[in-house]
Amino acid sequence: MHRFNIRIYGLLLNAQQQVLVSDELIRGSYITKFPGGGLEFGEGTRECLQREFLEEMNLKVDVGEHIYTTDYFQLSAFNPEHQIISIYYFAHALEEIKAPLRDKPFDFDEQQLAVYEEKKEIETFRFINWEDFSPDHLTLPIDKIVASLIKEKH
Repeated sequence: MHRFNIRIYGLLLNAQQQVLVSDELIRGSYITKFPGGGLEFGEGTRECLQREFLEEMNLKVDVGEHIYTTDYFQLSAFNPEHQIISIYYFAHALEEIKAPLRDKPFDFDEQQLAVYEEKKEIETFRFINWEDFSPDHLTLPIDKIVASLIKEKH
């Protein structure tokens, strides 16, 4: 059955002008993307992004300016029955980030790899210097568009 899959993502810059990305291993696929996830029934898009940051990083964020909403057909990379609609906002940390941050992509520890064996999904987070950041750092096609847009404007 064809369905819409609505995804909400946040672009978070720190005081050192670095952008936060999530490195994920999902069912054998390595993906670097902006933090965020799926909209749940009954919540607004901004609430969703706040929930996702809390769930993934135990981080309270303020959801800022809307950046982009998908305006073309994008098939899900994980389910050929789903059309992806992604909405992007700037996010601002309301507290210090306490979640472990990595220096290199896909730097999973032993505990995370054990979780992967059970759940088939794990993630780590890292910052990329703004001057080095480009669409090439990201895996998902909509993320690449957003990265291009924000690099042009900022």
